[in-house]
Amino acid sequence: MFTRGFFTTLMVALLAVGCASNKPKNGQDDAAKGADGATNAGLTLELNGDSDGGKAGGLQTVYFGFDSSSLESDTKESLRTNAEFLKANANVDVQVEGHCDERGGRQYNLALGERRAKAVRDYLVALGVESKRISTISYGSERPKAQGSDESSWSQNRRANFVITAK
Repeated sequence: MFTRGFFTTLMVALLAVGCASNKPKNGQDDAAKGADGATNAGLTLELNGDSDGGKAGGLQTVYFGFDSSSLESDTKESLRTNAEFLKANANVDVQVEGHCDERGGRQYNLALGERRAKAVRDYLVALGVESKRISTISYGSERPKAQGSDESSWSQNRRANFVITAK
């Protein structure tokens, strides 16, 4: 049976390989180019870039209430903006990552993160984004955005963020 340390080492190795950078040979920065090669108004769009780090073009991370996967009105507004960005950049595919705060058990948080990611995906599809361009994954509470055990940190960790998987 594999140990937890083995899986941690494996994940670190996979992340190191996945984060390798390929610089454009012509000296141009392709990170901000849209579907037609035009820049996305100065927005950074990197393969494997994420909305938490501001490297996913115009895509915005969305947040959830405690123990909820419901889309509130401000979340829906952000997702409408994200849908417009994705429709304008038809070559961009994304992965929606569902996250939770540290409260709750591991399995519970993985299930809640999955419900959050799927709620976001379903709403984007309802807004006209092709479903084949959106994958989902849950990390539960394993990848916090903010460290701390208080409401300020927890509220930042209850989220769905976007990772560019193709551009």
